[in-house]
Amino acid sequence: MSYAIDFGTSNTVITRWNAITQQPETIHLAQLSQQLGDNPPLIPSLVYVEDASQGKVIVGQAIRNRGLDLSNDARFFRSFKRGIGAQIQGFLPQLDEKIVTFEQVGEWFLNTLIRQLQGEEGKPLDSLVLTVPVDSFETYRNWLGQICQNWNIEKLRMIDEPTAAALGYGTTEESLILVVDFGGGTIDLSLVQLDLGTQQKSQGFILKWGEKLFGSSSGQKAKLAKVLAKAGANLGGSDLDYWLVDYFHQTQELPKTPLTTRLAEKLKIQLSSQISASEAYFNDETLDSYELELDRNQFEEILQKNKFFDQLDELMTQVLQQGRRNGIEVSDIDAVLLVGGTVQIPAVQNWVKQYFDQNKIKCDRPFEAIARGALQLAQGFELKDFLYHSYGIRYWNSRRNCHSWHKIILSGQPYPMSEPIELVLGASIDNQPSIELIIGELGTETGGTEVYFDGDRLVTRAIGGGDTVVQPLNDREGARTIARLDPLGFPGNDRIKIQFWIDERRCLRINVEDLLTQETLLTNQIVAQLS
Repeated sequence: MSYAIDFGTSNTVITRWNAITQQPETIHLAQLSQQLGDNPPLIPSLVYVEDASQGKVIVGQAIRNRGLDLSNDARFFRSFKRGIGAQIQGFLPQLDEKIVTFEQVGEWFLNTLIRQLQGEEGKPLDSLVLTVPVDSFETYRNWLGQICQNWNIEKLRMIDEPTAAALGYGTTEESLILVVDFGGGTIDLSLVQLDLGTQQKSQGFILKWGEKLFGSSSGQKAKLAKVLAKAGANLGGSDLDYWLVDYFHQTQELPKTPLTTRLAEKLKIQLSSQISASEAYFNDETLDSYELELDRNQFEEILQKNKFFDQLDELMTQVLQQGRRNGIEVSDIDAVLLVGGTVQIPAVQNWVKQYFDQNKIKCDRPFEAIARGALQLAQGFELKDFLYHSYGIRYWNSRRNCHSWHKIILSGQPYPMSEPIELVLGASIDNQPSIELIIGELGTETGGTEVYFDGDRLVTRAIGGGDTVVQPLNDREGARTIARLDPLGFPGNDRIKIQFWIDERRCLRINVEDLLTQETLLTNQIVAQLS
């Protein structure tokens, strides 16, 4: 049976394919899931570490049932997805004489879900699809790919969250779709072309098929989902909660604690269906009491103060500009699908209506669309995608007296690449025995994202400065050297020719030729897995 997991910053959703009804269904896991009102079963993305040395944790709704999320306890983790693969500013917590990374917390969380899912289903999982944010770096994707190899699941795949959402809305008439996926930690926009009649022979990028890692299926019919444009940012509902806490801290001297953050979140949720909202709390042991009130106008003023809509406009501009380069105008978009809990905020929906007619906007599956759509990869959809980030090589910039990066593969490049990119290099010193090359994944040039601690809160914020944010992919011993020079190299002449390309499995590969000896040094060598 096929399953999909939409691992979110605030909530996680698990779906499975019902072979009888031929439809996806959302799974409720005992003690882990919550179900409020008409919402589907959601698993709060929370972890409480009982014993770090033994990996003993409590996850999901069980934490809220025991009130473990309401105090300043270093063992409690929320929004930890935002720290996975990011460079954290500040000290990581140390529990039970063990430094706890966000990668470790995420692994504990997902392992717990998989163990309970396999236990309740009574058998191993055959197929699993995992979803990832558009703006995630390869370090996040690699982390996710590595931990899932231990789950004893035959077939594993990944798909971008907005692309999955386009499939999850069950569209049949609309072919050109813009997905606005606005969850607890990220906002992702994706322009997707659906072709429900195209027959192909692949099922997109596959992490594991049987015992072969990074394999690809063959001979299977598929429908096509082609990604034409995408943009994303580390901005989500958690940030809005923190802004509300900051507002009440300034106006009422409200302390910044997990409890007050939870109260702010409840206010935000109420304002999605009410003009005004209020929350009261009284602790009969400490005699602490809070009374919070907020209306939609005040909420929107807080959003504007934090340049919320400016950030949204920038992302929309990026996606629409990418679309125009493909000959697509705003009027050509058939439907706009809103996904994630944050899209339920009226101010967000009104922002979308500034760009599109209301009859094109759909918001009836905000929580389930991604996980439901991810299942479509197992039901015959092929995914055609492109690279969101650029990739380059590091060099010494003598003018700036520092290392800089030379782009070799630009963002927007479809893969697999039909033609390789060539680069010629020479030695830089006398008697040089080898040539090393450090390859990096280049983020945005308008600024980056900083992840840091504000008290007990894990916060992300955009940083300016115009510098490119880079994640090195092979900067480790044994991985940097691409050519041993025999005879030794000397400056002044071209010495090696390198060909770069990305294959259908999203692997960055190279050929290396020694121009002096005309020997082939490397053939079809994988330098980095862009998983």
